[in-house]
This record gives sequence, structure tokens and C-alpha cells, in this order.
Amino acid sequence: MKLSDFDFDLPDDLIATRPAVPRSSARLLVADGDAIVDQVVTDLVSWLAPGDLLVLNDTRVIPARLSGTRTRDSAQGRTSARIEATLLEPRADGTWGALLKPLKKVKPGEEIVFSDRLSATLEGVVDGQAQLRFNLSGDDFDAALAEAGAMPLPPYIAAKRAADARDKTDYQTVWARNSGAVAAPTASLHFDDALLAALEARGVRRAFVTLHVGAGTFLPVKVDDVTDHKMHAEWGRVSEETASAIAHTKAAGGRVIPVGTTALRLIETMGRDVGLAPWEGDTDIFIYPGFTFRVADGLMTNFHLPKSTLMMLVAALMGQDRIARIYDHAIAERYRFFSYGDASLLLPQTRASKST
Repeated sequence: MKLSDFDFDLPDDLIATRPAVPRSSARLLVADGDAIVDQVVTDLVSWLAPGDLLVLNDTRVIPARLSGTRTRDSAQGRTSARIEATLLEPRADGTWGALLKPLKKVKPGEEIVFSDRLSATLEGVVDGQAQLRFNLSGDDFDAALAEAGAMPLPPYIAAKRAADARDKTDYQTVWARNSGAVAAPTASLHFDDALLAALEARGVRRAFVTLHVGAGTFLPVKVDDVTDHKMHAEWGRVSEETASAIAHTKAAGGRVIPVGTTALRLIETMGRDVGLAPWEGDTDIFIYPGFTFRVADGLMTNFHLPKSTLMMLVAALMGQDRIARIYDHAIAERYRFFSYGDASLLLPQTRASKST
């Protein structure tokens, strides 16, 4: 299975740099078996049936991009350098893994000042990642980071514009509650309170999982044979309540529809490891064509990068030929792509009749 099997030509002007307003007014491509239907996100209500279960990722994106200054005294006098930091993940020893630019400007033991309240000391470098120890912890750290940090927009947006105050709302789900992600579960950005209320009135239930999305989600696949690719690990949790809701839905004949590839990867990790039971830990599950889905009956997701692991995931769910037709249609109809773009509802098995 070659990396080129998951490539396609995408016009640059289809890459969205701002979300639709309101959120639920974004377009929705529904792939119902072999049929492709153009809708808007508010139409999701009519494509789900009473008793279906949406699985939502409640991770909260931290403002992980920081700009600071390193100051050094030497025999030649005092020098300073501007340092850009992107936080990746907290570590068990209390440090944060981070990317520093330029890394060579900072030596172990030196302090980087990000604001009047927030600073960090470089304790070392492991596999190209800086190990930063901040001067604050707990709620004090969260408050100082919220003031000094910017949202970690994906590279394909950051290349076009800097993050601003709007992104602190736009790049966060309305149900975000567990801090730790450095990228948003972007399919969930299409939901607002009005859509959630309409789904609830329809009898569509929802359950929450937590998977802290890491910066590795943007790493390119660098091997020609995709089966040689090694996924980055991310921490996640499926609670007893959510595992029970999934089991109940399955038993009652309802569909389990994760919103976003993060939620899908997590519940499929659960299904593979423990069945329909609570699960917690690091997952590096890699889903590509040939994968056997044990839990998910469909997926709501955005449109993904060529040659990415997420393209492989949706091809595994829908089939490579079918996903190629879906993406050809999306490009021809000028759907907006990637994190702030439009959405798709992927249903590999159509129902004999759709409830209305």
C-alpha cells in the first residue's frame, strides 16, 4: 500500500482560514453508502435517528504558542534573542515538552521570559524536543498561559495568518473541558448550542471521551509503504459511563457515530483492547485500509490533507475508491478543507430507509 495511493490535487484557495459563522452553517457532504448528498451541518439532524449516539471529544486546546526572550550575560556584554515556543505535552516530571525556534539560541539552564508572570527554564533537549520547566503550576500556570499564549493554529493556516483573539473561541469546541490538547478535534467545531438542542430533541444521544490531540497529528508520513509508518502516541480515556452508552446503543440497534477522527481512534482502541468497557492510556492505533472496525458505524469529520494518516483512516472506513469519489466531488463543489473547513458525514452502510 503506497503513500501515493492517498494523494490528490487540492487547490490552495479551498483551504479555509476562518470558520463558518455561525458554526453550524458550514456545508456538510453526506456520503450515505454510495450516494453523495450536499447538505449543511444543521441537516445533520435529519440524517441521524432516535437512539443513535454521537461520541464527542471533550479535550480543551491550550494556547500553546508562546513568544519570549532569552537574555544572556557574557564577556562581550548582555545579549538577547527572541524565542518562539510551541508546547507539546506535559511530562510526568513536571516539565513540558516543547518545540523552540531557534533551539540553538538557548542553552540548558537558561531562562526564557514569556510575560511578566510566566517564564521557563530549559532543562535539556530530548529527540529535538526542549524540556521546559515553568515557574508556575496548576491554576496559576493556566491563567498565565491564557494571557501570554496564542492558539496553536495548524501549519497550513499559520502560514497564511497569525492567530488572533477570535481563534481563542473559534478553535475551541463549545463543550471543551479537559485541558491538554495542542490541536482541536476540528469536526466538533461545527456544533453550537442550537444544533445540540435540535439533536437532543430528535432523540440523538451523546457521550464524551477525552483524547488530548498532540502536535504529531500534523507530522507528514515519510515512508513510501504506509504500513511502515509509526503513529505518535496520544493519551485518551473512555469512561465507564461512555462505554456503557456505546454498549447500550449497540444492543438497541442504534448507530455509534464518533465526531472526529480522534474520537474514532479512541473508541476503536477501546474496542480492540478491552471490548465495550472503560479504557485509559496512550494510543498509537494506526487505521488504514484493511482495518476491522469494531465500534464505529460512521464518522463525522472534516476534509483531510493529501497523503495523511487521516486520509488513510477515512479510506479504511469508506473504501479507497469510494473516498476518492467523495473527495473528487468535494473539490468540484468547492467544499472548504481542513481545520476551519466544511464537514462530511461518512456512513459506509446505508439504511434501507432513512427516518425523517
